[in-house]
Amino acid sequence: MKTPQKKRQALGRGLNALLGDKPTPEVLAQATLIPIAKIKPNSFQPRSHFDQDELAALTESIRRDGVLMPILIRPQGDGYELIAGERRWRASQAAKLKDIPAVVRKVDDLQALELAIVENEQRDDLTAVESARAYRRLMDEFNYTQQQVAESIGVSRVQVSNLIRLLQLPKVIQSMLEERKLNMGHARPLVGLNSKVAIELAKLCIEKGWSARQMEKQAKKAAASPAKAMSDVASDVLALEEELGRTLGLPVKLHAKKDGSGDIKLSYTNKQELNMLLKRLR
Repeated sequence: MKTPQKKRQALGRGLNALLGDKPTPEVLAQATLIPIAKIKPNSFQPRSHFDQDELAALTESIRRDGVLMPILIRPQGDGYELIAGERRWRASQAAKLKDIPAVVRKVDDLQALELAIVENEQRDDLTAVESARAYRRLMDEFNYTQQQVAESIGVSRVQVSNLIRLLQLPKVIQSMLEERKLNMGHARPLVGLNSKVAIELAKLCIEKGWSARQMEKQAKKAAASPAKAMSDVASDVLALEEELGRTLGLPVKLHAKKDGSGDIKLSYTNKQELNMLLKRLR
């Protein structure tokens, strides 16, 4: 493992210019056409979800206008590894391009991870939990402190600390963050709560559209009295059952599972009630 300097200069002006959306004359002068087949995906990519609609739109743009901003790659074996520009690389493959403009730079693993994080942070592409995992990787694999992560990426140490704490949450809540059903403001108050209570509150937050402040208020109640919190959750489920029952005109039963999933049971007694239900659902 490498021990980083107190503040690395890895992301200097030259590299930062390669992470933007608009190519500068200097960047274009450094670019060369590289066969797409010789480029491997970034092993340090912190982003796990790519919006398919956005990729489709970018693919059409590339078919029409080509790749305007070169990607950033580094030599690896008999080919190259992608450092920045994965959406352009993926869309170019979908557009059936053979070559793609790229700037080749020799960077080490630490710089590769830093650059991948900074590129996504600049575009606000990462979810809170994706950022947290990337920061944790800097700390685990390269012995970074939270302060060094903050200086490297260009965020505050408090933000780094708050994000990393999200990794203490149950996996099901982390998935809600990855799917952007919850944001950091919603999830942060849940850290430290009983897992079952935290999951139930997260589900209710999504169902009821709570604000971050409302979530914080509910989480404080749960921390003060976990048993009462579970009772309140049960009451909310009952109220939702009654609300759905009134809307659909049939008995409704909600069953919440420990992992945050669940199912809804609708009961009818004759064909007329079934037809009524189908009509309302349609």
